[in-house]
Amino acid sequence: MGIKIQRVRAQDTYTLRHQVMWPDKPEEFVQLPNDQNGVHLGLLKEGEVISVVSLFVTDKHGQFRKFATKTSEQGNGYGSLLLKHLMNMARNEKIETLWCNARADKAGFYERFGMTQTPKRFIRESVHYVVMEKTFV
Repeated sequence: MGIKIQRVRAQDTYTLRHQVMWPDKPEEFVQLPNDQNGVHLGLLKEGEVISVVSLFVTDKHGQFRKFATKTSEQGNGYGSLLLKHLMNMARNEKIETLWCNARADKAGFYERFGMTQTPKRFIRESVHYVVMEKTFV
């Protein structure tokens, strides 16, 4: 079976989002009010969803959110594969700017994909974030 990246339903991302991002909160905490408007991608390994990301596009600007990889699979390159796929999809869809609210301690990961830190920073639930972006034009 191997590795496969495909579109999934929003609800197919909730369990992994919850387990990886906010396990101490109720699962509803990782659900977004506009999830029905997003494009949700899942990376499947042997049929199991082990990495997810959601893309929301407004005009020519895309924000990806809720990017999570199963804890036991982190460090194996699956998140990198999914992010590369997302960036190629953004280019193909003529998205001009792709951005995210990155956990500040993960900024280096995103920089490896050509994303840059903006001056915008904030704290949510005691977690420090930096807004990062990549321009395709």
